Amino acid sequence: MDYDAIIVGSGPNGLAAGIALQQQGISVLIIEAKDTIGGGMRSAELTLPGFTHDICSAIHPMAAASPFFRTLPLESHGLEYIYPTINAAHPFDNGEAAVLAGSLAETMHYLGNDANAYESLFKPMVSDWPAIELDVLSPIGIPRSPFAFIRFGLHAIQSAHAISRRFSTEKAKGLWAGMTAHSLLPLTNVASAAIGLVLIAVGHRHGWPLPRGGSQRIAAALASYFKSLGGKIETGFTVSALSQLPSSRAVLLDVTPRQLLQIAGHKLSAIYKWQLGRYRYGMGVYKIDWALDDPIPFTAEACRTAGTVHLGNTFREIENSEALTWRGKHVKNPFVLLAQQSLFDSSRAPFGKHTAWAYCHVPHGSTEDMTAAVEGQIERFAPGFRERILSRHVFNSNEFEKYNPNYIGGDINGGAIDIRQLFTRPALRWSPYRTSTKGIYICSSSTPPGGGVHGMCGYHAAKRALRDVFNLRATPLS
Repeated sequence: MDYDAIIVGSGPNGLAAGIALQQQGISVLIIEAKDTIGGGMRSAELTLPGFTHDICSAIHPMAAASPFFRTLPLESHGLEYIYPTINAAHPFDNGEAAVLAGSLAETMHYLGNDANAYESLFKPMVSDWPAIELDVLSPIGIPRSPFAFIRFGLHAIQSAHAISRRFSTEKAKGLWAGMTAHSLLPLTNVASAAIGLVLIAVGHRHGWPLPRGGSQRIAAALASYFKSLGGKIETGFTVSALSQLPSSRAVLLDVTPRQLLQIAGHKLSAIYKWQLGRYRYGMGVYKIDWALDDPIPFTAEACRTAGTVHLGNTFREIENSEALTWRGKHVKNPFVLLAQQSLFDSSRAPFGKHTAWAYCHVPHGSTEDMTAAVEGQIERFAPGFRERILSRHVFNSNEFEKYNPNYIGGDINGGAIDIRQLFTRPALRWSPYRTSTKGIYICSSSTPPGGGVHGMCGYHAAKRALRDVFNLRATPLS
């Protein structure tokens, strides 16, 4: 059977692209290499029977905030978000913690002398977010609210280190370091502040929720809605060349530049292939899932009711850790991002038991065993943690790439999001989603706005294909 459009890859962007096309009556087939859909939205019993672990993504502020996902009836297709008492907590060696709470006021309560500095930076941004979210989560263009967008941009273009100077206390600086370290960049890099600003603004507007039952439920809800529109999904089909695909008018690939070259290189221009070949990938991750006998015994009370916990102590320690990792070194005390979903979702573990999910950053392609380092950081802020471990499952960077080929060298952001690739992602073109060949598009996190479960890369790629190939317009986002 022939289709109007074929999408390769069923991650959040592949599914979003399929939905955006199918909404306009375009017949779409989504092809997935693995037996289950989802890309970075998969869950499985990785440790012991009855313990459900998120294999890749776990906490979903960007899914809840996505301007495209918010237009979809995902609740009626089985998706339910759970909102932890505290979005994220950041403990320190003295037993205290800083907190990203739902409200500005509650967050300020934890920041002491830096409460006013925090309010001065984030109150305007949180207020402006509804006006600028589409511009922030889109390729560069004419902003809808120029003054608000410029206010955001003047902060976002700075380094995380530069923004940290606005604060005087270790609490505020540490909280900020944990937010910006999601960028997988050295905190001294230009524009390393951007992701931290977005995560905090989104946290105050939409929270940092987790899906009941696991991240797979997001993929299942998107797929269910896509199929309700008439879309088709085929799993267990690895695409290594365009010639394997059925006939169609458009092909959208939810892959990174390296796979795009492998699959469609013979169809692409020499200059475009040259650009793709120069695309750079960033740091990798080392991931651990645990089955636990009890909750993690954090010393800081706030950490016991937080969905996410950032472990790294002070800004200086995290900045140093990320800089060394970027330069290819393995550090003794890495920055660790940890989620404790079972505190809020009892379906994740047998009665009275718990799960935990964490990763640290490592050099690109690392095969180093970082288990002791990661567990040491948790034990540092939660003495007795190791005694509660029933089982663990680990992924090094190479194993992560084998599991999901889009995670090149363990890079979960689809490529370094530094100043050199912020506006030319994945190549310098008028539209980042078009390739050099008509009808072939790239719709992965290697395009704007980058990594995260938000589907906006897929939506924008589909929007471009609708105009170019089908002379149609995508459903507008308000």
